[in-house]
Amino acid sequence: MEIGQQEMLGLLGPADVNLRTLESQLPASIHVRGDRLSLSGPSAEVAASERVIAELLALVRTGTELTPDLVRQSMSIISDDEVEATPAQVLSLDIIARRGRAIRPKTLNQKRYVDAIDANTIVFGLGPAGTGKTYLAMAKAVQALQRKEVSRIILTRPAVEAGERLGFLPGSLSEKIDPYLRPLYDALHDMMDPEAIPKLMEAGVIEVAPLAYMRGRTLNDAFIILDEAQNTTGEQMKMFLTRLGFGAKMVVTGDTTQVDLPGGKQSGLRTATRILDGIDDIYFAELTSADVVRHRLVADIVDAYGRAEEGDVLAGNRAQRRAQGGQTGRRR
Repeated sequence: MEIGQQEMLGLLGPADVNLRTLESQLPASIHVRGDRLSLSGPSAEVAASERVIAELLALVRTGTELTPDLVRQSMSIISDDEVEATPAQVLSLDIIARRGRAIRPKTLNQKRYVDAIDANTIVFGLGPAGTGKTYLAMAKAVQALQRKEVSRIILTRPAVEAGERLGFLPGSLSEKIDPYLRPLYDALHDMMDPEAIPKLMEAGVIEVAPLAYMRGRTLNDAFIILDEAQNTTGEQMKMFLTRLGFGAKMVVTGDTTQVDLPGGKQSGLRTATRILDGIDDIYFAELTSADVVRHRLVADIVDAYGRAEEGDVLAGNRAQRRAQGGQTGRRR
C-alpha cells in the first residue's frame, strides 16, 4: 500500500519506534520502503495485519500521536471479538485538554467507564492500581464544571492508613489528613491551572475533604468522587451514597484487593457491589490489569499478585477441608 509521507511518519514513529513494535506484534511480516508499505505471509495473517495498519492510520489522521503503547492498545481493541468501537473512536476521545495535552481513555474498558459516567448518576469504578479509575473520573468532573453541568466538584477519601498509624504522625489534624488527599490534589494540578485551584477552593467550587466531613450534608448540583472506597466501612458507604442531591453525579472508585481496614472489617465497597447490583442508574465498571496505563510492569505485578492470592485461597480451602476431615474422623 502507498501511504503519504506525513501519515507514514506518524505511523512509524520517531526513529521507527512504532515500526519495531509492529514487527514484533503483527502476524504478517511488514516491510517499508519510502512511501510504500507491504505485508507478506499467509492470506489470513496479511488481512489481519492490514486491518491493524488501516486502524492505526485512522488514528494518525485524527491528530493522535502514535506510541508503542498506543499501537499495542489498538491491537488489543481490534482483537476483542465483542468490540463495539474502533481504536480511533476509543483512543481519540478527548475529555479535556490542557497545554496541548489531551486526557482520554486509552483502552476499551476505560471508554466504557467514561461513557457510563455520562449515562448514569452513580458509577462504581472497580479495578487494580493504574487503571485510570480516579484520573478519568477527575477529568470528567473538570469537564462537567467547565461545561457548567455542575456548580462544584467534591473530592473525598477515607483517611485509612496502609499499615501506618495516623496518630503517631506529627502536626495538626489537617496536616495529618493532607497526605491522604494528596493524590487528588495532584490530579487536579494535571487538569487545571495551578494558580486557579486555590481560588476555586476558597470559593467552594472545589472541595477536597476526608470522608468524615460528608456526614449530615446533602450535595446538590455537584460532581462527587469518592476515592479509595475499598477502605470505607458499610456504614460509611451508606452515609456517602445517601448524600446524593438533585443535579448531582457520583463516581466511587476502589480496588477490593487492597483493603486496609483494621481488624478484618468488611469493606463497604464490597458490600455495595452486592447490595446495589441491578439498581437502575447505578453502574459498575470493571477494569482489569489489561487496562493498566502505567509502566507495563504494573500490569504484570497486578497479575502476579492475583495469581498468588488465588493460590493462597485454594491452599487455605484444601487445608480447611483436611482439618475438617480430621475432626470428623476423630468424632467417629
